[in-house]
Amino acid sequence: MASSVLTNYTVPMEWINYHHLLYFWTVAREGTIAAAGRKLRLAQPTISAQLKLLEEDLGAELFSRTGRKLVLTETGHLVYRYAEEIFTLGRELQDAVKGRPVGSPVRFRVGITDVVPKLVAWRLLEPAMKLGDGIQIICFEGKSTDLLARLAVHDIDLVLSDSPIAPEVKVQAYNHEIGSCGVTVFGAKRHATKHRKGFPQSLDGAPFLLPTVNTALRLAFDAWCDRNGVRPQVTGEFEDSALLKVFGQAGVGLFIGPSVIEEEIVRQYRVQIVGRIPELRERFFAISVERRVKHPAVRELMETARDGLFTRNANK
Repeated sequence: MASSVLTNYTVPMEWINYHHLLYFWTVAREGTIAAAGRKLRLAQPTISAQLKLLEEDLGAELFSRTGRKLVLTETGHLVYRYAEEIFTLGRELQDAVKGRPVGSPVRFRVGITDVVPKLVAWRLLEPAMKLGDGIQIICFEGKSTDLLARLAVHDIDLVLSDSPIAPEVKVQAYNHEIGSCGVTVFGAKRHATKHRKGFPQSLDGAPFLLPTVNTALRLAFDAWCDRNGVRPQVTGEFEDSALLKVFGQAGVGLFIGPSVIEEEIVRQYRVQIVGRIPELRERFFAISVERRVKHPAVRELMETARDGLFTRNANK
């Protein structure tokens, strides 16, 4: 009787072939079918055929090809995230059966735009690291548009940026301003000594390393120079803020950075302060798909940044 009742209420289900999912997950992690074949000890045609079957089952392409490398599509990113969770649970199941400690940490996937200084990123993420063993931080760096696309498909939880989402970017997300600070001009000893006197007019004609023109800080700095009649000699433009500072350390030119981390910049890159521009503000944003954030690491990051990092340095 019980068997009959259960049979009557059986609901048809679409099943995923988990072997195919494993092959997809391995290719995504390894970057190429050849590398995945070596990992799985399978021939490349076998893996290619299984990937094709998985795409047919899901009704979507999971990879696009860039040169010899396979790149995840938006759907591919979504499937990869679920595959990661599935195989993590599988490992936990094995641990539980064998009596080993189980319990996976809460993953905090954060995208950091390449113009955000690494020291600022660390200071913002540090509170989340202190939440304990229950949080695992996974950082991705890249251009704002690429990171926002991943945010839209829930492949990452948060984007840290120096600017809000531009109106033309068609992503449903929310800007949370977490603080702002003034800007400090730094340089190697010989440049700092030469241009410190008469600051800021001394910056006129000075060799300068700057962020690229598509960044909020560069636009603000150029506007400040126009207002103050200062025309520096731009000797280099950089997308990566850390690389810019390395060139500054080598004495190629002066550079600017957030005043809230000026002590760390001086110490880490062995440069000197030329002067401060408090009216030139660098702003930082946490961008999420939620208006009211729920992720514990995101909440901790935002609350600590607003009440700590930028509040303590409000005069900078």
